[in-house]
Amino acid sequence: MIHVKVFTFSAIQENTYVLYNDDYKAIIIDPGCYSSVEQETLKKFLKDEQLEPIQLINTHCHLDHVFGNDWVHKTYDLELFIHPNEEKMLALAPISGEKWGMPFTNYSGPLHFLQHGDTVFLGKDQLELRLAPGHSPGSLCFYCAKQGFVIGGDVLFFQSIGRTDLPLGDSETLLKSIREQLFTLPDETIVYSGHGRPTRIGHEKINNPFLQ
Repeated sequence: MIHVKVFTFSAIQENTYVLYNDDYKAIIIDPGCYSSVEQETLKKFLKDEQLEPIQLINTHCHLDHVFGNDWVHKTYDLELFIHPNEEKMLALAPISGEKWGMPFTNYSGPLHFLQHGDTVFLGKDQLELRLAPGHSPGSLCFYCAKQGFVIGGDVLFFQSIGRTDLPLGDSETLLKSIREQLFTLPDETIVYSGHGRPTRIGHEKINNPFLQ
């Protein structure tokens, strides 16, 4: 069974996810820990729960989702997994950090690429990868069919959607991604978003004003 732990980090209020199982293995998704205090918060949780991080993943590479990549890499000796279309976004992230007054050390280690249809394994459990561009060109969603949840990044929010005014964003592409990659999931599927509270697919089909 996969357990989902969320931390909300940085002034941008980004949701960082730790997925872990009963064998004490963990995947860190979108570490947005910006300050040393936030880094220690994440580290303490992993230590207290006796978890061994085995994989580092970004749903996409906007600055608030990659703040902690380098720290996780150096602390736990993990290399980064992303969609290949996000490599350019990762390279641009420090420029965005300077622009917003939030400089940081970017990840510069080896990259491993994930594709639509791939499977990420956490012990016996698995996550199906769905490519959902629009907010960012290589946004990935991670769907656990067995437990009925998806880690969705900044694709779909509670009664909202990801912004598309950032570089390489496109609103029509994003809406198409949501309809084809997320709205095809069962209505009871929980969506863990990159910001804000969780939601469910069925709720968004009825109540999301951007998708009526």
